[in-house]
Amino acid sequence: MNVRKIIFLIKQYKMKDLDKHIWEGWTVRDFIEDICLQLQMIQNGESWRSPLTSKAELKEWCKENQPYYKKHIPAVVNYFAKKYNLK
Repeated sequence: MNVRKIIFLIKQYKMKDLDKHIWEGWTVRDFIEDICLQLQMIQNGESWRSPLTSKAELKEWCKENQPYYKKHIPAVVNYFAKKYNLK
């Protein structure tokens, strides 16, 4: 997914804290951009892993797969939960 598409989706989901600093120069936007392709493949059935079906499952997946920072980031989880309609 290219950067323009990500920016469009972010605006579509009305995220306000994209530039919030999370860890050592990384922002919410950086974490979203880093894991979006991987998650897109999973959710589209193009991965060995079965698609995520709940927000709790998404939260754990994000924690395990985002680089460097191994705590959940609510804005990242909320973005993907809205994008993939996970509750």
